Amino acid sequence: MRFRKLGRTNLEVSEIGYGAWGIGGKQWLGGADDESVAALQRAIELGLNFIDTALAYGDGHSEELVGKVGKSAKKKIFIATKIPPKNKLWPARPTIGIEEVFPRDYIIESTEQSLKNLGVERVDLQQLHVWNPEWIGREEWRRAFEDLKKSGKAGAVGISINDHQPDSALEIVETGLIDTVQVIYNIFDPTPESHLFPLAQKKNVGVIARVPLDEGSLTGKITADTKFEPNDFRNYYFRGDRKKQVVERVNALQKDLGSKNGSLPEIALRFCLSNPAVSTVIPGMRTRQNVEANCAASDKGPLPEKTLAVLKKHAWQRNFYGAS
Repeated sequence: MRFRKLGRTNLEVSEIGYGAWGIGGKQWLGGADDESVAALQRAIELGLNFIDTALAYGDGHSEELVGKVGKSAKKKIFIATKIPPKNKLWPARPTIGIEEVFPRDYIIESTEQSLKNLGVERVDLQQLHVWNPEWIGREEWRRAFEDLKKSGKAGAVGISINDHQPDSALEIVETGLIDTVQVIYNIFDPTPESHLFPLAQKKNVGVIARVPLDEGSLTGKITADTKFEPNDFRNYYFRGDRKKQVVERVNALQKDLGSKNGSLPEIALRFCLSNPAVSTVIPGMRTRQNVEANCAASDKGPLPEKTLAVLKKHAWQRNFYGAS
């Protein structure tokens, strides 16, 4: 496992982090807590030291599992969590004021709840789970972040950017008041490369790359006949003819790549890590098998320029999180 600085925090975090949404169990069905704990423990054994969770993941259940494993770890594990929007709307909606989404007291109270779930007095990174650039001049988030740092309840602060909207964070990164940004970045959506990544490097802001496998598309395991449980998030994400679209795109990608470059998930993770602006990439992992395969991607290093040139041709502009 290789390590990188998480922006100005100076934390040395593992290139492969742990995306802990799936282990919350509410929207990703089919897993069991003992399996999740075993996967987390195996990841730590393999050198992973950064876990990203959220208060909204299973209504705190993910945080509880992460806290349990973190306490038993024999080395320092850096934990990031996120504050859900008070109005429970993902992503943040235009024209809705921050007083309805992240009032200062709510940010503090949510952090207190997360600390309780995690069983710690301080979280290494606290993030707003959505962001609206219309809030840039408001005091609520500024004061809350300042208070969290001063009180020692959060070592660093940041935001999780709305789905496929990397440029919506340019203004807040420019302020210098946040330490990290979490953004969708994968082979199909390389858009953060254009503006966000150069600015993040200039401002020494850490970049957490989320959804590197496009919710499963870039594992190569989705077929036109794949079935998910009715309440599983993926049943919504891959609704309608979207599985068919994915199969066509992935087949074309794999045809261009050939068979000498490694597995598709490995290539997808190495794609993210090939950009020096990325501090860590956080695939969701719920089994030891996936943990072992994903953690191994760090050892392979960045992709060759020739392979990156092939991947560049497969950018796919769309938003499967949207209502349409």
